[in-house]
Amino acid sequence: MNFLRNLLASIIGTFITLGLILFLLIVVVFAMSEDEEIVVKENTVLEIKLDKTVKDYAPKSDDPFDEIFGTNNKKMGLNEIINAIENAKYDDNIKGISINSLNINAGISQTKEIRNKLAEFKETGKFVNAYADVYDQKGYYLASVADSVFINPVGELAFKGLSSEVLFFKNLQEKTGVKMEVIRHGKYKSAVEPFLENEMSENNREQISSFLKSIWGEMLNDISESRNISVDELNHIADGLLGRNAVLAVENKLVDGALYWDEYEAKLKHLLGISNEDKINSITLKDYISTGKGRVIESGSDKIAVIYAQGEIIYGKGDEEYIGPELIIKAIREAVKLSSTKAIVLRINSPGGSALASELIWREIELAKKELPIVVSMGDMAASGGYYIACNANKIIAEPTTITGSIGVFGVLPNISTLAENIGINAEQVNTNKSASYSLFEPMTNEFKTVTQEGVEFVYTTFVKHVAEGRNMTFDEVDKIAQGRVWSGVEAKEVGLVDELGGLRTAVIEAAGLAGITDYKVRNYPSYKIDFEERFDGFPFASSKEEMMIKEFGEANYKLYQNLKQFSQITGIQARLPFLVEIN
Repeated sequence: MNFLRNLLASIIGTFITLGLILFLLIVVVFAMSEDEEIVVKENTVLEIKLDKTVKDYAPKSDDPFDEIFGTNNKKMGLNEIINAIENAKYDDNIKGISINSLNINAGISQTKEIRNKLAEFKETGKFVNAYADVYDQKGYYLASVADSVFINPVGELAFKGLSSEVLFFKNLQEKTGVKMEVIRHGKYKSAVEPFLENEMSENNREQISSFLKSIWGEMLNDISESRNISVDELNHIADGLLGRNAVLAVENKLVDGALYWDEYEAKLKHLLGISNEDKINSITLKDYISTGKGRVIESGSDKIAVIYAQGEIIYGKGDEEYIGPELIIKAIREAVKLSSTKAIVLRINSPGGSALASELIWREIELAKKELPIVVSMGDMAASGGYYIACNANKIIAEPTTITGSIGVFGVLPNISTLAENIGINAEQVNTNKSASYSLFEPMTNEFKTVTQEGVEFVYTTFVKHVAEGRNMTFDEVDKIAQGRVWSGVEAKEVGLVDELGGLRTAVIEAAGLAGITDYKVRNYPSYKIDFEERFDGFPFASSKEEMMIKEFGEANYKLYQNLKQFSQITGIQARLPFLVEIN
């Protein structure tokens, strides 16, 4: 009887699932058929708004379920944004660009690359204007490239310099009895410093101060050139918060005027040569990309493969959010196998992660380099494991604002022996051998620490050797600038970890030069495919856990949760950025 009942339940469940899937497919087909064709009209303004998450690579899925769940609308690819602005330069229907700088959801280096492209757009003679009710620092940095920058009369402008905050947990560990056992190499390898100290070490303070000043200096130089304000004056404005409101921002020439939105629209109409009664033809960046403007048409038969490695490095498959050796190695092999591929550009945006996974990717690059020239393009971060997978490329190109280096390793293990003793838990172990072992409920033994330290030292030595070979340096030369030290792109070039400063396009041109080709197409890798089981993991709750948590707790608190989760999931020896970087 139980068998028949279970069989009937399975059959009914299957029919319900199939019916629901069929219904969803019908909804998708109907929704897609109802979409109006997007047309770029004459005399149009392209609206630049970056409130969606900007990823280096965010290919639009052709999976119909992504249309249902709206996944395709929640992110934008940096490569598509750059291509769209490039196409707009030569699009006769696009007369100018309007930047809305509120809520820039891109990193500093991503923002700089977009800003550089907007500066190129201005050279065509078409206008670029910017408006926001409120400017944060990154938003103002982007907007400052415009011909004219405007703010709401009661708006605010944050221009105060960069800062980074690190939390320390030593006292918390002592009070709770829950601690992290740490084994590390590198005097700057301070990802674990918050578990060991109650305050920032001088070495850590030195490196954070150094790369913040370097990135801030790059931003100031760009703003100075665009706004015709000296760097010294900009620092004076930042020190005194002399742009904190619309009146001060206008007075100190950070913006060109304080206007309400309708007044800003009137200025756009004047630039378009239409009357105040006429409606502005405008198109969003997302819609412009959807018309096919997110790619540049290239005619060559030769190809340059651009392989995107973005996110933390984990041991496993990997996906659009995480770098896994399985997916990246597959992409490299596919690119090498095609006879039309003449060079590879590895675009890295990663704080690092698993040392083993980094080594596997490094090895595949070493093999591929025997077949094709390989150029690395660094995005916002290419640090620790991110530098590990970059170090043996033929050329390394970074943005001036890239955070890189961090050549060092560490291991952390949770330990609750004090808590267990305080609450009356006693753990007894039985072993067949005398080898060093570890228990969550017992203090770390000297034998286990010694063995683990050997492992950390081995990985560090291997890491430094790889860098020395890849960068044509001696071991001691690399060790001197390693030790977990973080560098900006500018600093990394000065110490020999980077060859050239520039964006992804610079790297592609360099790769073409190494391959000896001038007429080529760019092909993007890897292909992110979600199988049926993964697609319906957690179904029928279609909203992702990420979306629900952000909605309930807010973006800032969700990021804090992610940081804590990342540390809780660390396994094995890590080549990871020495702290969680949140630059404000």
